[in-house]
Amino acid sequence: MPQTITVKVKLLPTREQASILADMGKEYISVINSLVSEMITEKKSTKKTTKDVPGHLPSAVKNQAIKDAKSVFTTKVKKSKYTVIPVLQKPVCVWNNQNYSFDFTHIHLPLMIDGKAKKVPVRALLIDKHNRNFELLKHKLGTLRITKKSNKWVAQISVTIQTNESTGTKIMGVDLGLKVPAVAVTDDGKTRFFGNGRQNKYVKRIFKSKRKKLGKLKKVHAIINMDDKEQRYMKDQDHKVSRAIVNFAKDNHISVIRLERLANIRQTARTSRKNEKNLHTWSFYRLSQFIEYKANLAGIKVEYVNPAYTSQTCPKCSERNKAQDRKYKCKCGFETHRDKVGAMNIRYAPVVGGNSQSA
Repeated sequence: MPQTITVKVKLLPTREQASILADMGKEYISVINSLVSEMITEKKSTKKTTKDVPGHLPSAVKNQAIKDAKSVFTTKVKKSKYTVIPVLQKPVCVWNNQNYSFDFTHIHLPLMIDGKAKKVPVRALLIDKHNRNFELLKHKLGTLRITKKSNKWVAQISVTIQTNESTGTKIMGVDLGLKVPAVAVTDDGKTRFFGNGRQNKYVKRIFKSKRKKLGKLKKVHAIINMDDKEQRYMKDQDHKVSRAIVNFAKDNHISVIRLERLANIRQTARTSRKNEKNLHTWSFYRLSQFIEYKANLAGIKVEYVNPAYTSQTCPKCSERNKAQDRKYKCKCGFETHRDKVGAMNIRYAPVVGGNSQSA
């Protein structure tokens, strides 16, 4: 079955190319906003072609802008019955897969030079010590999206990969948390703890302390850079944990990974005053999504279950008990780590339809 993911590639355009990309990004968004505004006025989708659309953009890019405008009108405006009037602001430019090529060192794409569309190579930097992006970009490439993030140019390339879903029946439950980022338990009892919650909280305290000092000095840009650095750290940790979980599943021939459905996790998660800030800044949703897409690439199905009482119910006798700190004890004599109980129960909890909701 096909799996579509987005691969990010750093771009190193020349000064002239960067200026052109910036102008095209602004023009692209302007065209979309103009077309959406017209469709709202006329109460119907546009029938315009690239010849009818003004703007200093290659025809292929104009065509993509028309498609994006129609999508915005259908999914945002019509779906909300004209109560939502979106206005895109962040400059971005999109090319379909027939109008660019990638040779792992350069992206060759049409840019507007002296009023004409000319295909030019823009240098790409593919740094990946694990060679994951190299392998992913060997598959079928989709749309190319170029934008500027934190003063760096980034190409986002959609990639479609054919995966073979496992036909086995071995199930693994995974419990996500703060003190222990993840605990996995297979249906034959093998257990693995992933990540280091104490280290994560320590790093976040360091970032918070530095931001406080910078705030007193009124160094706004330094604070923004510090926020970006913290987010990169958190995202990197999620990648490492999710990769380790999927590797553990592959080693144990797991065919289904089950996770908690994350709706209302901030209202139901076990926490204390000292953990409250971490709970509201740590992305459980992102970690679950990383696990899902990496699992799908490995042919492993991901299912979401109802999280109710998964950390309170005894896996042995089904009695509900509240854990004391990290230890779970039941009157029947069952005793183990609290998060392990959650993972054990998630394995066989009722599966809910659809994907998890944002945490």
